Order: sequence, then C-alpha cells, then structure tokens
Amino acid sequence: MVNNDNLSFMERFIKWREKHISDKQFVLILSFCVGIFTAIAAYILKFLVEYIKEFLTENFDITGVNWLYLVYPVVGILITGLFIRNVVRDDIGHGVTKILYAISRRQSRIRRHNMWSSVCASAITIGFGGSVGAEAPIVLTGSAIGSNLGSMFRMDHKTLMLLVGCGAAGAVSGIFKAPIAGLVFTLEVLMIDLTMASLLPLLISSVTAACMSYLLTGTEAMFQFNLKYPFALERIPYAIILGLFCGLIAWYFTRSMNWIEGVFSKYSSPYSKFLLGGAMLSILIFLFPPLYGEGYDTITLLLNGKTGDEWETVMNNSLFYGNGNLLVLYLMLIILFKVFASSATNGGGGCGGIFAPSLFLGCIAGFVFSYVCNKFNIGNTYIPENNFALMGMAGLMSGVMHAPLTGVFLIAELTGGYDLFLPLMIVSVSSYLMIRVFEPHSIYSMRLAKKGELITHHKDKAVLTMMNIESIMETNFQTVRPDMDLGHMVKVISKSTRNMFPVIDVNEELIGIVKLDDIRNIMFRQELYHRYHVENFMIVPKVKLVTSDSMEEVMGKFDKSCAWNLPVVDEFNKYKGFVSKSKMLNTYRQVLVDFSAE
Repeated sequence: MVNNDNLSFMERFIKWREKHISDKQFVLILSFCVGIFTAIAAYILKFLVEYIKEFLTENFDITGVNWLYLVYPVVGILITGLFIRNVVRDDIGHGVTKILYAISRRQSRIRRHNMWSSVCASAITIGFGGSVGAEAPIVLTGSAIGSNLGSMFRMDHKTLMLLVGCGAAGAVSGIFKAPIAGLVFTLEVLMIDLTMASLLPLLISSVTAACMSYLLTGTEAMFQFNLKYPFALERIPYAIILGLFCGLIAWYFTRSMNWIEGVFSKYSSPYSKFLLGGAMLSILIFLFPPLYGEGYDTITLLLNGKTGDEWETVMNNSLFYGNGNLLVLYLMLIILFKVFASSATNGGGGCGGIFAPSLFLGCIAGFVFSYVCNKFNIGNTYIPENNFALMGMAGLMSGVMHAPLTGVFLIAELTGGYDLFLPLMIVSVSSYLMIRVFEPHSIYSMRLAKKGELITHHKDKAVLTMMNIESIMETNFQTVRPDMDLGHMVKVISKSTRNMFPVIDVNEELIGIVKLDDIRNIMFRQELYHRYHVENFMIVPKVKLVTSDSMEEVMGKFDKSCAWNLPVVDEFNKYKGFVSKSKMLNTYRQVLVDFSAE
C-alpha cells in the first residue's frame, strides 16, 4: 500500500483526476489551458518586438539613409547568439521543423526551455532588425507548452501529439487572431490527422487563444483592409497567373534558403557565421530598409495605399528616397534579396521563422504583378493593386508552406478580406500546384523527409516513421568467434535460447552467422568437436540492416531478402543485434492501432 501522505501534491491530483475525470474530458480542459497560455506568450512576444523596434527607430530620418541600420541587426544577432549558446545551450532554430521532429522521433516531447527561450531569442532578433518572423518561434513555444503540460499530467504519447497540435493551433490563432487558420495550419503543416477525437481540442485551443488575443489587443484584424473593387470574373486569368508567379517565387525562396543554409553550415565557428550573417544582413537592411524586422509596415502600406505617392513611401529611409520611377525595380530587388536577409539572420545566430517573410514577399509580389499590368495596360483590364497584394500573400504562403488552405483562411482572417475568398483560393491552389512541380515537400518538412523522419497523412508511412530500429532490435544473442571450435560452440548453444549466433572478430565487426539448423547433424558428434571451427560452418549474411536505416528501408530489405531475421550493424559494421520480421510486424500493428484509435 502507498501512503498518500508521502505523495506529492501533483501525484495526489493525478490520482484524483484519474478517478473523477475521464481522459477525454481532461484533454478538453488541457486544450483550453493551452489556448490561454499560448495567447499570452504570443502577446508578450509581439509586445517585446514592437517595443524594441520603436525604441530603436522612432527618431530615424525618413528622407535619407540611416547608418544605424548597419549596426542594429548585427547587435541583435550577436546578443541572440550569445543568449542561445550560453543560456539556452540548445539549437532553437527551425521551430516548425523541430515540432515535426518531436512528433516523429521524440514521442511528441519538446524540451521545457522551448516554452520561453524562443520568445526571448526571437524578440531580440526581430526587434533589432532581423529579417524573419515571430510566428514560427511562437508556434514552437505553443507546442512546447502543450507537450510539457501533457507530460506534467503523464498523458500518453497519442495525447501528447494532440496537445502539441493544440499548442501550434493556439499559437497561430493567438498571434494572428485567426482561429480557423490555426486549426487548418495544424492539420496541413503538422499533419495531425483530423478525427472527431482531435477536432474538438484543436478548436478549443484555437478559439480560446483568439478570444484571449481579442481581450489583450482588441478585436480589429491584424491588417486593416478596405475592399474598394469587388472581384470580377474577368480577373480570374490574372489570379491564376499571379498564383503561378507566386509559386515560382516560393520555389526560388525555398531553394535559395536551403543553399544559403548549406553555405553557413560549412563554417564550424559560431563567430565566423556571425560575421558572415551580420555583414550580409546589415548591408541589405541599409540598402533596403523594408527588410528590417517582420516587414508588416510595408504590408499595411501596400494593402491600403491608394496613390503612387503613398506607395512610394516604401522607399523612405533609403538611398532610393524620392525616386518614384524606380518603385518596381526597388520592390523586385527586395523580392530577390529577402531570402538572403532571412537566411543571414538565422545563419548568423538569430532566431526567427518564415511566416512573416512569406507574407511580406507575397504582398510585394502581388502588388508588383498588378502594378506592372496596369502600367502597361496588359489585357485592358484594371487590376486592383490592393486586392492583388492581398491575394499574393495567400499565394506565397501556400507555396512556401505547401498549405493552400492555411494560406486562404489566414489571409482572410488577417485582413477581414472574406469577400475575396474565391480569388484567394484560385491564387493559393495555382501557387501550390506550381511549386509541387519542383518541390514535393514544404520548406519545413524537406529536411526531415530527406532523412525519412517525416510524419505524413499516409497512414502506412506515418506508422513506419514513428518506429525505429532501436525499438524492435533484439540483443539477447550469444556471440561467437570464428576460431572457436565446435565443442566450445556446443557449450555456447547450451546457454542460449536463440537459434542464431552472430560471428564477430576482435574488432566486434560482424563477419558471419551460425544457424543452429546448419550444424544440428554434427553438433552431437564429439569426435568432431576439435576438428571443426566456427569459420568452417558460418555463413556470410547477404543483407544487413544498418542502425541509420529508416523503417521503410528496413521493410524493403526484408521484402528483398525474404528473410525472417536480419543482423543489425552500425556504420562501421560493428554488430548490434537482430531484427525479426515477426516482432517488426507486431510492433507495426500496435503502433497503427495507437495511431488510428479515436
């Protein structure tokens, strides 16, 4: 009997909860709490970003260059890098990718520091001018809140996965005041399956976070947008072309970011990365001030500007000030260099995501497309710049994230532009189809997909991803040496419960296998005990599993070899154990049941 007096308060509460509150009811309570906490975290992050930015830039002269643009971004990523290395001591970049990895490889467990570390790091980075967004860090923060809240109450793996999704949904909903987008983002990007068991908690987190954001910041949409020109059918071809244009830009952004990240990965010293990233970022922001921070001021300007004079204010604080005839060139250069600024921010030691850069680029792309069409009277149809800037945001986000529904609902909720729902859908779908021609995975998932660590909506592949060799490998096999004689081999057999014996050399490398059936006819003939040695009757395995193999590769090797047992070695051919097809299939079935259960 356990003495309740010796139990902690948490243990007593868990026991009381298990007795009085069902798991389904408790998940709803936790999802409500996750929504509240993630909305508060989102509010704190947005407040810090705006406060730091205003404090640093409020006295800037709009009519000329500001040399502090060369200083602030460098200081920001330096402080962030020192904070991450000396305080956090963990990699907190690529927030959404880390969530996907936690779901597929860490039983949906996210480290506790992620509940606050991303907020601090990204606030410093973006406030000082880092050309990234606050949304991916807050999504990681929200997912960490969900994961750790579930772990605190000892919820199972499946529930933790759902709470991670609730945290992500609440984060998107809270920071954008977009509850539907929060739900759809979780389903599309994190690939949490939509079942009745998961839908209600996700909705509760999204709605709760949105309501908290309304209480803290008001009910206005994040970007004010007034529809002056309702969508007309003759503009559908232009919407399709804009979608294709956005898909190409999304492809350029994705490929370029991967290439630049590869350049930074070649440097082992964080200070070398800082010097390269800091120099690249500060020079780009000095030349193109709209690259400073999230770029939401530019989005607001392009969505609500009505005349050329208003749109030309996007060139304030820059060398281009007063040269309105260079507006299109200026914006095209920003489209070209935004990916360098964002990659330099993260590569140099900063922390941020690509939500905001996607919205920023999409807005500029839609504006440039419509502005050029009107300038040269292409098609003899007026293309409203404000409308197409809005639609471009949905197109770029759909292409970069491979999430067309998220793009549609997020932009509609961000701006209140529900009257443009049909063109938003057209642009999003066109962009998504265009980038799918070049990139099968989103910018978030491609890193994991290359390693076979990505959860997908394909149930079979999802289950295989959640399994790994270590979980099904058996190690209770007696090893033998090649110079061991038959007599000694019989003694080993007498102590073993298995019918296979791996043969290893002095370096622990696997060189063969002895099967009990192969020596059954001689193992009882004592006159042969000193005549035969293991090397005489061992067989060399034709197929080996490697500890780094994905489960799809493991299944493929079993199918190809028609074997029921295969040896496992590491990358240096050192013996590790065996995997049996029967245990693998049993584990597969159990994971499938857990994964699919309502």
